[in-house]
Amino acid sequence: MKKHNNHEHQHTDTGTDETAGTNNPFAQEETELPAQEACECGEKYDNLHNQYVRLAADFDNYRKRQASEKEIWLKYGMEKALTGMLDVLDNFDRAGKSCENVNDAQKVKECFGVLEKQAVDVLQKLGLKEIDTKNAEFDPNFHEAAMQTPTSEYKENTIINELQKGYMLGDKVIRPALVNVAVSE
Repeated sequence: MKKHNNHEHQHTDTGTDETAGTNNPFAQEETELPAQEACECGEKYDNLHNQYVRLAADFDNYRKRQASEKEIWLKYGMEKALTGMLDVLDNFDRAGKSCENVNDAQKVKECFGVLEKQAVDVLQKLGLKEIDTKNAEFDPNFHEAAMQTPTSEYKENTIINELQKGYMLGDKVIRPALVNVAVSE
């Protein structure tokens, strides 16, 4: 019996030795792998963090550069507009001086017609467009109803007359046309 117990004991020892023998290399690798993975993860984190910081700085610089460029474009756009209008102002000044001794109202009217056309041309070159109201239907996107007149002469919601011109810059309404709108009686 003793022999049998020894065999069991040896078998248990052998099993323990085999388990211990096979566990030790894995146990050693398991402790090394997490440390190695942690080190790799730390390096990856540092790289990603540095990339993020550089990207954030680049974006901030881009935003500042865009704001600066926008300011420059606005400044020079305004300069172009004002330069065009200086000619108009000069001509108003000349017209005023030349009209001091003129008694002919028709000549004064013609002179100011020329000045108005010059001003309109300069503004149109800058992108200003007049909102058309002639025979138009009221559209709140382009018109502001200052008055409503009950009438049977005009179709309902039709603009009867324009009280003040409206203007657009490109596709944007910068001032709606002030109009009188027909309503049913």
